[in-house]
Amino acid sequence: MVGLVLEGGTFRATFSAGFMDGLIELGIEFPYVAGVSAGISNAASYVSKQFGRNIEIFRQFRNDKRYVGIGNYKRCKSLFGLDFVYDEIPNSLIPFDYNAFHSSSSRFVVGVTNAVSGKFEAKDGKTDTEKWQFLRASCAIPGYFPPIEIDGGYYYDGGLAQPVCVRQAIKDGCNKNVIILTQPAGFVKKCGKGNIFMSQVIKRTFPPMEMALLARHRVYNSQMKFLSELEKHGKALIFRPTEKLDSFQSDVKELERYWKMGYDMCIENKEKLFEFIKE
Repeated sequence: MVGLVLEGGTFRATFSAGFMDGLIELGIEFPYVAGVSAGISNAASYVSKQFGRNIEIFRQFRNDKRYVGIGNYKRCKSLFGLDFVYDEIPNSLIPFDYNAFHSSSSRFVVGVTNAVSGKFEAKDGKTDTEKWQFLRASCAIPGYFPPIEIDGGYYYDGGLAQPVCVRQAIKDGCNKNVIILTQPAGFVKKCGKGNIFMSQVIKRTFPPMEMALLARHRVYNSQMKFLSELEKHGKALIFRPTEKLDSFQSDVKELERYWKMGYDMCIENKEKLFEFIKE
């Protein structure tokens, strides 16, 4: 089984949204789709085969304060308007095709970080589309989002514990994976001041999350080495942007450029993709 695995990265993932629109155009479907944060959120529209839906959302709402704005902290303790993004947009403004999503044969695996244990967990995203709690949790960066409650537990961004959840894909039976990253080749993650500060804040409520934040850069860099080994042995086909992208890009023209970079890369590599996914 060949899987599609997606890195997050907030608005860097506009690149992977473009790549997935290329996959839709080429008619390429994967039996297994997994990811974290914005990567897996954007993948919902890939599974429902709604070409261009993600970039249209960014065109219309990236600079809408209901989508991203300080005022959202008053409403939902988040920089992002959680109900606006996960309820009003898909159910009213730019409708999501729930029927197509649920009728797809693809598994849809959402990676989250358990706030109590600090460990990665994989959730079945097709069992949670009423309020999209799993996607909310997978995007919940500490400081920007509150912890998301699911069945009495609390969860944060899946990328904290497993930035690229290819080990989960392998565990679930994917012997090969197409992996879409949102950082360019050669990127090495460092422990930022924000992670250090937030680790000291969050440990008061969820002690295990302190180490998840402080070790985030080491986990990321280790995973990149693992991905390189998979690629070397023909077990992974990796695509990434050709330049460093801005995680909080607000210029819609730039987001459209990110999208086109991903779309063009997919179309230009169609022969390589078709060859790789042949069982």
